[in-house]
Amino acid sequence: MSTHLKTGVSNDTPATLEAFLAQQQQQDLLRFITCGSVDDGKSTLIGRLLWESKQLFDDQVAALQADSLRHGTQGAEIDFALLVDGLAAEREQGITIDVAYRFFASQHRKFIVADTPGHEQYTRNMVTGASTAHVAVILVDARAGMLVQTRRHAFLTSLVGIRHIVLAINKMDLMDYSAEVYKHIEQDFKDFAKTLGFESITAIPLSALKGDNIVDRSGKTPWYNGPTLMGYLDTVPITPLIKSAFAFPVQWVNRPNSSFRGFSGTVAQGSVRVGETIRVTASGQTASVAEIVTMDGSPEQAQAGDAITLRLDREIDASRGDVISLAQEPLQTTDQFEATLVWLHQDAGLSGRSYDLKLATQWASANLTTIKHRIDVNTLAHEAARTLELNDISICTLATSKPLVFDHYENSASLGSFILVDRFTNATVAAGMIRHSLRRAQNVHSQALTITREHRERQNGHRGKVVWFTGLSGSGKSTLANALEVALYQQGKKTYILDGDNIRHGLNKDLGFTEADRVENIRRVAEVAKLMMDSGLIVLTAFISPYQREREMARELIGTENFIEVYVSTPLEICEQRDVKGLYRKARQGEIPNMTGVNSPYEPPASANATINTATGNQEAHIQHLIKHTL
Repeated sequence: MSTHLKTGVSNDTPATLEAFLAQQQQQDLLRFITCGSVDDGKSTLIGRLLWESKQLFDDQVAALQADSLRHGTQGAEIDFALLVDGLAAEREQGITIDVAYRFFASQHRKFIVADTPGHEQYTRNMVTGASTAHVAVILVDARAGMLVQTRRHAFLTSLVGIRHIVLAINKMDLMDYSAEVYKHIEQDFKDFAKTLGFESITAIPLSALKGDNIVDRSGKTPWYNGPTLMGYLDTVPITPLIKSAFAFPVQWVNRPNSSFRGFSGTVAQGSVRVGETIRVTASGQTASVAEIVTMDGSPEQAQAGDAITLRLDREIDASRGDVISLAQEPLQTTDQFEATLVWLHQDAGLSGRSYDLKLATQWASANLTTIKHRIDVNTLAHEAARTLELNDISICTLATSKPLVFDHYENSASLGSFILVDRFTNATVAAGMIRHSLRRAQNVHSQALTITREHRERQNGHRGKVVWFTGLSGSGKSTLANALEVALYQQGKKTYILDGDNIRHGLNKDLGFTEADRVENIRRVAEVAKLMMDSGLIVLTAFISPYQREREMARELIGTENFIEVYVSTPLEICEQRDVKGLYRKARQGEIPNMTGVNSPYEPPASANATINTATGNQEAHIQHLIKHTL
């Protein structure tokens, strides 16, 4: 199969295929992305780059010509965007949705290019493509100039550590190749990017559609003396990796047979040699490297990016999620840190809400403790925020359920970046970059007490527990909790009730009834209930607690074995008939904007320990049922 004048084929090309492949193996690899606002021409630019670089096989050219007639936007001409817009929805809508990766090579370098979406709703895809890139090619439509999404993508590229920018001022053919238009857009971008930390910004006037300044210098821009796009990509220096301490996140324990045990994964940073002493960060166990095993043999050394298996000179306890370092260069750990979060989900992020956090191969539950501010991508100003909305970029603090090995993102992308995952839908809701550990993570420690929970329970004659009543307003939660406490008191049990209304008169008097306030309300109550349970009490809580996520957070904090969830399932119509506090009437009249069951949702428990409908049966029977099945 012949090629469309394959890239780099010239009089200097090696005479044999073997020599050509050997030359390719010696070339370095540049990863770059194309980004910018929708319809700025990203896919067309990559398609034209592949075409002008002679990277297409004959059958690809034939398919492109046929697709251009069927799906193209250029009439009888070739639509180069179709080379990378491969999804049916992309071709139908004429937009990029997913990240498309393409590999090609020149005489000087190999390339992997990621075509990323321009639409704001696909910001997550853009972040994915940018996370491994050395260079960003940010396109700007010469007719429109800088747009919001241009600024957003510029800011995101700076966040993920890209330091070299090509400002590709596209569609110059539609502006008569005006030098004034070019200079105006270049200056606008440089003014915006002053604080973003880019090492270089190279503005190139081009036309992806016509091929101007892509590979060959265009005669239509005699006023431009800079490089062509291909010339820039061939010569831009690839920033070497910062020399970092060795870090090896364990992906799995390799036991192919009884005589071999190794730890497999990819070296995240640094290097390791046979004979060096390593340390498991969490446990502090040490051992020496007896062998480094790869698909190509057993080298003496492995470095960042290498997929290896470490065989040690003795048995140590390590598993997936552990991070191995050199013994003389231990890694840092933290359970509280500040990070930049890019929110990627339509469900809002709320302070106090719990998520699963993945950092390298480590998993932990994490609470979003504070939303410090949101960043306006137009002005880079800091704005107050109580929630994280789709595509928000914010500075937040987080606390994890256990210490994690970490580094600052600017030092290590692998140990400084993480994702947050919704615990119920398993959707990735945010991507984060660690700015620094919080001082309290190092300065605040648990104080060992002489009198423990076990001592107090032994003195009380029963175990401490938390009975968590949840249900609509008027369902009978407080009445049931009070009756249960009377019955337990008569049995000599030590108890205490945390009631929703009573708590809001004191501890939570500063909170309202927005979704964010309700999340924080339940978080505080769960913490107090845990402390009271540790004192040996049976704690009864009566709160609407409408969100499943927060009830599960409370269950995890308190401990599944200590947490008894009672769903008071009285139907809404019965609760409204009772309307003891007149709240439903006010809600129906529009006086209460966030009334659970009316204009705010209630998420019933999926598997409560007990379910009681107070519209049926009698109270004594309900209490006996609770005593029998929950205590």
